[in-house]
Amino acid sequence: MFMTIASFTMMAIAGRYVSDELDTFEIMMYRSLIGFILILSFTIMTKRFHTIQIAFLRDHFLRNVFHFSAQNLWFYAITVIPLVQVFALEFTVPIWILILSPFFLGEVVTRPRAIAAILGFIGILIITRPDAETLNTGTIAAGLAALGFAGSIMLTKGLTRKQNTLSILLIMTVMQLVFGVLCAGYDFDIAGLSKTNYIWVITIGVAGLMAHLCLTTALSLAPTTVVSPIDFLRLPVIAVVGYLLFGETVDQYLVYGVILICVGNYVNVLAERSGISRATS
Repeated sequence: MFMTIASFTMMAIAGRYVSDELDTFEIMMYRSLIGFILILSFTIMTKRFHTIQIAFLRDHFLRNVFHFSAQNLWFYAITVIPLVQVFALEFTVPIWILILSPFFLGEVVTRPRAIAAILGFIGILIITRPDAETLNTGTIAAGLAALGFAGSIMLTKGLTRKQNTLSILLIMTVMQLVFGVLCAGYDFDIAGLSKTNYIWVITIGVAGLMAHLCLTTALSLAPTTVVSPIDFLRLPVIAVVGYLLFGETVDQYLVYGVILICVGNYVNVLAERSGISRATS
């Protein structure tokens, strides 16, 4: 989990630094290219080509539209608002899943889920304080990114029932590479890598894959009730990083909102664990 935190933090730092030379579409194009090279290399070295399944492309397309859009919004948000605010709003992803899962996955809204959703929504309102003075494109982008990530996760959940992880990742990098080329090259002007940005671009590509790999591994080795509290450390870590590198400060409203969102998420985690325990006993 500490590698997960480090990877997400490095991706945010690299995204902030490289944004002076590359737009979000170009960042996503290069990130997808690096991801494709890494996954293809892994597939070749482990001789697992026979496990790749090219199927359910409509589901993959929809899932990647959600993820590609959300990731672009996330990269935009980290350039215009404090990093800790972006990370805080990203923690609303489980809340959005709770709200949307009855409609898309047919899941039941239990009392703990309802409490978690309400606490999370109040936390969002406290952080964004939606009025003419405090609401800006950065907070809107970060909020929409969280919504997009939630949609992507729900669609991924459906795909994992039909395909293996390697197939999902390989198709994801190919599709998002195509999306990136089309969006970045619509004006026939794609910025190339330079001596000042190539390290940051490679960092984004590697850190992005490492973050998800480490998080998946952590969840397979430890209960969610152990992993989730550690994951919350991303917020104080990125707050310190934002202060040291970019002079960003944290206000009291952000702290109050984050506490409510984290409490809401943890209420849901405890409820899910309790439900699993009852089902297996």
